[in-house]
Amino acid sequence: MTIPIIAAVAGAVLIILQALLMILVGIHRIRNRINLGTGDDPALERKIRRHGNLAENAALFIVVLALAEMTVVPNDIVAIIALIFIAGRILHAIALSTVAGSHGAEKGKIFQAFRAIGAFATFGSFIALGGYLLAGIF
Repeated sequence: MTIPIIAAVAGAVLIILQALLMILVGIHRIRNRINLGTGDDPALERKIRRHGNLAENAALFIVVLALAEMTVVPNDIVAIIALIFIAGRILHAIALSTVAGSHGAEKGKIFQAFRAIGAFATFGSFIALGGYLLAGIF
């Protein structure tokens, strides 16, 4: 059995990103004295959402990436999909750091583009990974 090194590296990068986003939520809570919930603070809502969105997507991705790497998907393809996913998650987190990226404000259209690219990269990575696995198995 192949040890999933690419998945391990991708997982390491994603968990560090998750920790950074977690720290930013904590700092915001401390500075604004918001112990639980959002305190009707839109900036905190955005920080919580970008942290949660990464958590929702990264865990399943890493598990399936490791399965792909250990079974039928060529390592080059696994690495490319991992890089696209990570880049997408970083762009998505950057986008959700702004009002323009999270709520579509008129200024800062680049952040709306980052959010769309991030979401598409995540979706595309999921489909590509699942497709390669199924095609290789059957």
